[in-house]
Amino acid sequence: MVQNFRIDGGSITHSDDPASSISLYLNPTDDEKRYLIHELKLDEHTLASALDPDELARLEFEPEHTAIIVKAPMPHRAGDLFLFRVASIGIYLFADRLVLVTADESFSFDGLKAQQRLPGLGTVALRILYRSIYGFLEHLKIINQISDELQTKISISMENSSLLNLFSLQKSLVYYLNFINSNDLVIHRLRNYAGKIGFSEMEQELLDDIRIENGQCLKQADIYSNILAGLMDARASIVSNNLNQLMKTLTIITLGIMVPTFVVSAFSMNVPIPGTGWKPMFYVILSLAFLSAFGVYGIWRYKKW
Repeated sequence: MVQNFRIDGGSITHSDDPASSISLYLNPTDDEKRYLIHELKLDEHTLASALDPDELARLEFEPEHTAIIVKAPMPHRAGDLFLFRVASIGIYLFADRLVLVTADESFSFDGLKAQQRLPGLGTVALRILYRSIYGFLEHLKIINQISDELQTKISISMENSSLLNLFSLQKSLVYYLNFINSNDLVIHRLRNYAGKIGFSEMEQELLDDIRIENGQCLKQADIYSNILAGLMDARASIVSNNLNQLMKTLTIITLGIMVPTFVVSAFSMNVPIPGTGWKPMFYVILSLAFLSAFGVYGIWRYKKW
């Protein structure tokens, strides 16, 4: 599906003109892919990378345009549970046209409207990159909050579900760290080749801000990933310790039941038993059973089991 936009008064607005300055391709069809490859001269491999969520970010120079593959977090869905997904965005910057290709159908320019005015196509491309950084930062905050909640549950629970969810979060953080790092490499290359690409002085200043923000995002993701990885073994040990505590309690309860049972069983055998025929003997047996149970309890407290 293709959508066309134009820059009107510093804002991005919809346009019905196919020759508009900005074209957005969401999950392009085969015909649209052929048009992008044969008419706009997009590299087939680069186009496939823009639709591949596992592809790393990179920067390539073509005769008629600059191809920028960046990574951006996808909106979290309930069906994803604790796994956060990342999408690729292909930004193809021509001299008078900007083409965007992505498989993320939730992509829109809404987040750019609240930003400062957009004087040119280069600024639009950089603002898309800037927004992806803020998306990662927001997801990192959410992941940190979920991690704290799961750690609390693990501390008091023996179920594997919370621990498995924590593993999913750790997997997401590893992916995020890898993709944010690949974005960082692209940002540095964009800054080094700013003159070749044709970025204005204002766009270069924006690129410097983007580099700083992405560096902070990368450090934050690295810190969260290291903390979560370091706590995984401890959390697994807590689950094991909780299980051991339960097993110890069940063992004590079992001993407390078995000893009185042995006492009562001893007096229930079909052999001559001292005290047979003595009326208070029933109560003596019950007393011995209770005393044996309290004896087990006393030993347990004395040994601090």
